[in-house]
Amino acid sequence: MSTAYSLPSGGSYTLTTEVEFAAAHRLHGYDGNCARLHGHNWRVVIEVTGQTLDEVGMVVDFKVIRAQAREIAKRLDHAYLNEVPPFDSVNPTAEHIAAYFHQALAAGFDTDAYRVSAVTVWENDRSAVTFRP
Repeated sequence: MSTAYSLPSGGSYTLTTEVEFAAAHRLHGYDGNCARLHGHNWRVVIEVTGQTLDEVGMVVDFKVIRAQAREIAKRLDHAYLNEVPPFDSVNPTAEHIAAYFHQALAAGFDTDAYRVSAVTVWENDRSAVTFRP
């Protein structure tokens, strides 16, 4: 049984991949336990959106997205975030970490064909924040 397939016209594709890093932080000005030093195994989910496919049939290879995201994660991995720029002057909340990843990825990654459309940062299995420009 053969099924005909025709290439779609219009629409967009969103690719999703993730990286992880472990880091400690404390939240200045927070009224609660998070004001004390503590750590997380952070999970960063990156979404890249594009409308066109390359000659292979991809928006962009997942390994390209992950490689760039891993370079950013390396800067934070096994660190005390409050001592790592920009978090030495900006509270290292999940919101700021998501925006930081987005900005760092988009600066060296966005093209006319695709862009980083969202970054979600999970600080545990129940709590995440998503940044979309």
